[in-house]
Amino acid sequence: MILTIICLVAAAYQVFSVAACIVFRRQKSSSGHAATNGVSILKPVHGLDPAFREAIASHTQLHGDYELLCGVPSPDDPAISVLREFPTVRVLQCKTAAPNRKAGVLAHLARESRFPLIVVNDADIRVEPDYLERVTAPLEDPRNGLVTCLFRVEGSTFAARFEGLSVVTDFAPSALVARLLGVDEFAMGSTLAFRRADLERIGGFEAISAYLADDYQLSARVHALGLKCVISDVIVSTHMGGTWSEVWRHQVRWARTIRVSKPGGYLGVPVTFAVLWALVAAAFGAWSYAGALLAVRMIAATQAGWFVLRSPDVLKLWLLIPLRDLFGMAVWCAGLFGRTVEWRGRRLWLDSEGRIQ
Repeated sequence: MILTIICLVAAAYQVFSVAACIVFRRQKSSSGHAATNGVSILKPVHGLDPAFREAIASHTQLHGDYELLCGVPSPDDPAISVLREFPTVRVLQCKTAAPNRKAGVLAHLARESRFPLIVVNDADIRVEPDYLERVTAPLEDPRNGLVTCLFRVEGSTFAARFEGLSVVTDFAPSALVARLLGVDEFAMGSTLAFRRADLERIGGFEAISAYLADDYQLSARVHALGLKCVISDVIVSTHMGGTWSEVWRHQVRWARTIRVSKPGGYLGVPVTFAVLWALVAAAFGAWSYAGALLAVRMIAATQAGWFVLRSPDVLKLWLLIPLRDLFGMAVWCAGLFGRTVEWRGRRLWLDSEGRIQ
């Protein structure tokens, strides 16, 4: 009886994720003109990733009135040589003593920026020319306070491509399910678009500079103002590389960050492990349950990874999705304990609120 209930709940979640993906695909495309008011793009930069040049180039070819500010931690950062190839990019050296150096850099960039709308995204995010118009359009509605984006992963190693499956077949549908259920106080570093006035109301980036999950803290505080956080229909691209050990550390950092940010939600994640419960059902001889769970999981993963995010690896590595899900279960278990994470060569300790100590 207990196994039946668990399998039904796990299957229901996968069906609901399919519905969330369908709703997302059918939402009206953003085509407003908020970007014409002027946008400041703030991009913290640290080191030189393989796809960095292409990412910056995509930000120099955008429609609308905007400025691109890139903050580097030191004059010796290797990314500077690439940034200097683009005359329209403002490069600023941002020294900071903030526990979260990224948030400290963003605080510096925000003070130097000049437009009423601000867009923040990670250094390796690649976008299309109409990006600004579309991600800022929801801000024309005064009820909306922050806009974020889903993202697809392009990996340069097999380990990174395997990790990318977790983003497009697990993380993305979970974000859409949360939105469909009315949970909208979170956002992703792939894009954070908001009004300068609202940033000032929450105390600026300085107010979140002690937290590891700066993107979550920003969105949660904007949401606390009584404003909505929405997911744009824009899909951006990011690049990942690394070895298996680097992938493991990266995934565990994400897991522990989520756990300290939303502990209740983190503890509920196992109900989504359809592959795990399919194996348990098979072990008890419930083959019909096992087959149905595996089938609905593969449908949900394909719906999110291919039909929503258009990630080629979902089709190329389709047979590895169940193995990726089991890997994700191991990551969840590792994230359940401990408060240390590794981030850009630093080993950080987090308190119970997610602050860096």
